[in-house]
Amino acid sequence: MKIVASLIEWTTRTLGPLGSLGLFILAFMESSFFPIPPDLLLIVLSLASPEKALWFALICTLGSVLGGMLGYGIGYVGKIAFVSRFFSKEKIAKVHKLFNRYEAWAIFIAGFSPIPYKIFTILGGVFYIDFRKFVIASIFSRSLRFFIEALLIMLYGQIMVDFIDKYFNLVSTIVVLAAILVYFIYRNYRKNGKPGN
Repeated sequence: MKIVASLIEWTTRTLGPLGSLGLFILAFMESSFFPIPPDLLLIVLSLASPEKALWFALICTLGSVLGGMLGYGIGYVGKIAFVSRFFSKEKIAKVHKLFNRYEAWAIFIAGFSPIPYKIFTILGGVFYIDFRKFVIASIFSRSLRFFIEALLIMLYGQIMVDFIDKYFNLVSTIVVLAAILVYFIYRNYRKNGKPGN
């Protein structure tokens, strides 16, 4: 994909030299409208300065959550008429159903997994999900993702970068599925009570 490759090159060339500020800008933009994930720059900066990896993860989290709030605001103001120009009716209906049923869990899944986070931030505003829950779920999921990446790079360097490049999306998907399974088991346990009751 020539366009994606050009965007990646532009991102690293333009925002990379800005360090923490560039990472913040990228994370902010990606959460509401920009296609290149901030993980790319987080990994580059963390490899160059492993001792600052956790700081970069914090900056990335702050930028992403604040950008997510912008995405929420865009959706809140633009409503269905706006998003229908960018996403299919089927995708909107599917996300709406997810929000109605799971609300904060939907944001957590999008924030931690390979699912494009920006779709959920915008549609979160469209469907008026609770803003406080939206922010909490965003902080938890984005920090979990970015701090795991930063810690792995701190500990294992280039070896872990290769692993993240090949398997992180798969691993994050498995973690999300495991979390969903635990949630359903817990909810079923609370609903039915302790065994023998």
